[in-house]
Amino acid sequence: MFLNNSFGRVVDILHRSMDVSMVRRNVIADNLANADTPNFKKSTINFESELKRAFQSQKKPALELVMTHEKHISNYKPIDYRTVGPRRVLDYLSQTDANGNNVDIEEESVHMLKNQLNYQLLTQVLSNQFTQISMVTR
Repeated sequence: MFLNNSFGRVVDILHRSMDVSMVRRNVIADNLANADTPNFKKSTINFESELKRAFQSQKKPALELVMTHEKHISNYKPIDYRTVGPRRVLDYLSQTDANGNNVDIEEESVHMLKNQLNYQLLTQVLSNQFTQISMVTR
């Protein structure tokens, strides 16, 4: 219903971002809980870059190829942002401890704080969106 206008799209993106923030919180908590586990590899959540790629794919290319057959490959395939979800990525490249564990408690604490501030910002923006709609309907 609302996804066809800018308000609905913004609310949907904010809602998805808040959901990803909660997933990210759980992943960071999992990393912190396993900070002393031998050979544990920390995880991160990749969402924003995939969402950016989906938005950039919405723009039509300067030169769009004409397809004369259904098996031809198109150079324009937009990605629907609603299909983008959080992706958990394991970090196998870094190693900080002698036991093979790569979780840095200070770094994870900073990620936790950044994630918490980002969530608070998202809730404020969402609240402002509904405040604006409330002002318009008065």
